[in-house]
Amino acid sequence: MFILLLTGPSGHGHGLSRVTTSFLVLFPQNHSVPNNSSLYKKPFVESFEETPLLVAVLTYMGYGILTIFGYLRDFLRQWNIEKCHVAREREEQKDFVPLYQDFENFYTRNLYMRIRDNWNRPICSVPGAKMDLVERVSHDYNWTFEHTGKVVKDVINMGSYNYLGFAENIGACADAAVKATHKYGAGVSSTRCEMGNLDIHEELEQLVARFLGVESSMAFGMGFATNSMNIPALTGKGCLILSDELNHASLVLGARLSGSTIRVFKHNNMQSLEKLLRDAIVHGQPRTHRPWKKILIVVEGIYSMEGSVVRLPEVIALKKRYKAYLYLDEAHSIGALGPNGRGVVDYFGLDPKDVDIMMGTFTKSFGAAGGYIGGKKELIDYLRTHSHSALYATSMSPPVAQQIITSMKIIMGEDGTKLGMQLSENTTYFRRKLRDMGFIIYGNDDSPVVPMMLYMPAKIGAFGREMLKRNIGTVVVGFPATPIIESRARFCISAAHTREMLDTVSHLANLKPIYICI
Repeated sequence: MFILLLTGPSGHGHGLSRVTTSFLVLFPQNHSVPNNSSLYKKPFVESFEETPLLVAVLTYMGYGILTIFGYLRDFLRQWNIEKCHVAREREEQKDFVPLYQDFENFYTRNLYMRIRDNWNRPICSVPGAKMDLVERVSHDYNWTFEHTGKVVKDVINMGSYNYLGFAENIGACADAAVKATHKYGAGVSSTRCEMGNLDIHEELEQLVARFLGVESSMAFGMGFATNSMNIPALTGKGCLILSDELNHASLVLGARLSGSTIRVFKHNNMQSLEKLLRDAIVHGQPRTHRPWKKILIVVEGIYSMEGSVVRLPEVIALKKRYKAYLYLDEAHSIGALGPNGRGVVDYFGLDPKDVDIMMGTFTKSFGAAGGYIGGKKELIDYLRTHSHSALYATSMSPPVAQQIITSMKIIMGEDGTKLGMQLSENTTYFRRKLRDMGFIIYGNDDSPVVPMMLYMPAKIGAFGREMLKRNIGTVVVGFPATPIIESRARFCISAAHTREMLDTVSHLANLKPIYICI
């Protein structure tokens, strides 16, 4: 059952009337899954407002104008009227196959360069709740930057995935990491299967398995490679991967490298997923119609651009019904969701054994680096001998492993800290503040990833610059990372944020000078 909630028009902070559409999923209807109402133990609330027609038209007009001026500037560059900064073929190489596809770089040259100053800003401090930025200027419209020698102090950090505030250089985690450095050194210089398997790695993997509630686990030195190098070890030719359309690039790359057949279902749409499962069972492999060797459903816990949470109870119900396997990426949800901080499985009160492959990263909630895979002992033993990331990659740095161990024990409550509760309170407070002010925000009410819609291309650059002027660091995102009419600012809430910080951000985000530019 879907309950559609409509509120009256409001235009707070936008100058445009809007209608808020949100879905309160008490028990999402899926006729093919029995007892669906019992799958959710609490209301599942997510909001994804459709782009208002007027805003969509103005956004397309903005991109149209930028495109026209882009072609005009390319014409001027071709005749050397305007200086060209992009890489080009030398005259003597014109007869060779081109190295640079000129049209493919059109967006970079003429649209991205206008707002390039909003990204890759150098940070010269710990990226905690506040940070220091190196001031830089550009004298050639963002083609190159120069450092002024000045430092922008105490910028409120609303962009890092520091969900639990462990990205610090003081405290229990930092002290433990320093001791580990003195004992083991900074690097291992070997793979796990050779001379790089330390006792601290064994301790970490045992702790991760206990934390997740699974039989065994394995840690890797890089989060991206945990997906891209392990999925090919799990599936291959003759296997089918069913992937959510908004899955992370590491999952997409891993699926492609596996050589498996890939089919994409609509984001968090269980009807779309079930249709693909039915077709896979009925029709089998193309041409031969033989049964698939393996069907693997690949989803994320929290989707980092949408702020949405996977409908895991329904996914597990479908997985069981159609005898498929489930790969769950908890990069953003582990530590950030659930009463015990154990991710989306804990959030829904499900059994970890129902998820075949539990993957996550240590780069976000744990303030470290690397990733893990947890599951049955047979699965982990297989990966130790077949995963490229295990066989060829250097072992995790010992101080990084110690950072993870210490932070994980804190999350488990061994010191009496309630970091997850603080994060949940901050998330609820900040989302409510933005919504009350009339902003259009996406995602689940419990997600610490808070996308705030900007829509128009000029707002991307204007918002990021104006917020930085007021000592607030934000992430702004546009096409091609998002649909062309759904540009946004993305706030990442941390347990380290104070109410005063969140109040400052929400009030400054509503300043009208930011929004007069179309």
